[in-house]
Amino acid sequence: MIDTTIGLVAASLTTLAFLPQALKIFKTKQTKDISLGMYIVFVLGIILWLIYGIMINDLPIIFANILSLVLSSSILILKIRYK
Repeated sequence: MIDTTIGLVAASLTTLAFLPQALKIFKTKQTKDISLGMYIVFVLGIILWLIYGIMINDLPIIFANILSLVLSSSILILKIRYK
């Protein structure tokens, strides 16, 4: 049980790290300093981590990657939109 709790807390913290960036982009509509290539590769990696988490039925991995996918995809979409 402690391992799942640690995993969920770690997942929450690392996932929420994207929130300030996403909010800043929504507010300023500025994305010139964000790497398009990095976010494309990152989103693809998150999709694979999510698939992996589902395959092994690991709640912290699934939880973290669903939220990370939403936030990082939002940033990627805004980067493309405001390019």
